[in-house]
Amino acid sequence: MPPGGRPLPWYSSFYWRIAVSFVVFVAVVLVGQSVMVSYLARSNDPFGPGNPNAMATAIATELGVELGGNSNLDLDAYLRSRHGSVRQAVFVVMRDGRVAANSTRQLSDDIRRQVLALLSGSPQTGSGRPTGPVVSAPIQNGQALRGMVVLPPPPPRGLLGDVGRLLSLPGTLVLLAATAIAAVVIFAPARRRLRALEDAAERFGAGDLDARAPDRGRDEIARVAGAFNRMAGELKARTDALRTGDRLRRQMLADISHELRTPLTTMRGYLDTLEMPDVALDDETRRRYLDTVRSETRRLERIVMDLLDLARYENGVAPLETQVLDAGRVFASVVQRHERDAAVAGLTLRSRVEDGADQLTADPTRLEQALSNLVANAIRHTPSGGTVDLEARQAPGGVALSVVDSGRGIAPEHLPHVFDRFYKVDHARAAGDGGSGLGLSIVKAIVERHGGAMSADSQPGRTAFTMTMPDR
Repeated sequence: MPPGGRPLPWYSSFYWRIAVSFVVFVAVVLVGQSVMVSYLARSNDPFGPGNPNAMATAIATELGVELGGNSNLDLDAYLRSRHGSVRQAVFVVMRDGRVAANSTRQLSDDIRRQVLALLSGSPQTGSGRPTGPVVSAPIQNGQALRGMVVLPPPPPRGLLGDVGRLLSLPGTLVLLAATAIAAVVIFAPARRRLRALEDAAERFGAGDLDARAPDRGRDEIARVAGAFNRMAGELKARTDALRTGDRLRRQMLADISHELRTPLTTMRGYLDTLEMPDVALDDETRRRYLDTVRSETRRLERIVMDLLDLARYENGVAPLETQVLDAGRVFASVVQRHERDAAVAGLTLRSRVEDGADQLTADPTRLEQALSNLVANAIRHTPSGGTVDLEARQAPGGVALSVVDSGRGIAPEHLPHVFDRFYKVDHARAAGDGGSGLGLSIVKAIVERHGGAMSADSQPGRTAFTMTMPDR
């Protein structure tokens, strides 16, 4: 069965093509033999090829000349020396009763009596049994009839003997030629295709993941080649995914090491300074150093917690307690949480819910976490006097929740990578101002954990992060 589940036509099968080809091959051989047998059956000449009458006349004329010069000619010696190589049996019957031949074959008594009766001019006598067609020619010396040259029919071989004589060599040659043609026509293309499949498998096994076998046609070889190509494609995709995953893991470890090293270096510097006995610090400076260490400790703790959250979301182990939510209430909670930070930054924080978009199904804690990360990110990157809007609207297949700010925007070359871990965009949206660099990655993981999709759109003066939550 092909991958689609529909059975292939029988004539597309490689095995059927071989079977039909051999049936045709046998039929052609049989037809050829039948034609040759029919030709043999239609032939009424028991002497086979040549003209026996002309042969008998020529021998009779020749003997008439020889007997005219030598009446005592040794007929047996003469016939065997002159006509011994002739396959046809040649007999000479003289009026005096002598019988000579070009071979050791004996002339039947019935034919001999009939010929002698004919030479003597008396009525023919015999056993009455059919003797078959006899070719004869008179031997004359002047006007005198001296004898007759007789060519009796060859001994009967039967139909099988004739067929064997005619078909032994031609049939063998036809069979060999037809077998060679069948091998070339039937098996050579299949051999080439199987060899190409074998070559592709060897190259793939040697590490060439782009090796593919030709899969033209609809027979079994094409289906095997197609299955091999699909397997090769899947293995290549998995290998590429493993390589990509390994590269991302290495990059993530490097990013984590960098992000953790920054607060650790700061903390160590201040602590070493505080421990120096020869450095005199007043109470204000000491307190400021300790506050910096405490702030970097909280930053370090925040990075570790964000990494743990991200790992739980991406691995699907973070539990979700979904329920029907009012989008307006979720927005109000997020606004209340960040209104102080917005006021300090000189920003206006607003929310708007369109008709039909007030109900959605999600985990309220996780949804607020995602919206809070987006709002905190927007507040950090929007200059004083700007606005941050929370919007809810109906979208195909669910509800779209957007956080829109009036900041400077994100450069187009950075926009596809804003959800990557620790990805650093341009200076206007850099994460070096208190963020862990994982906020957007966590938002994307939360939304995808709900079965939704995350997108970003930015231009100067307007940046929008939208999460589309599916209907439940």
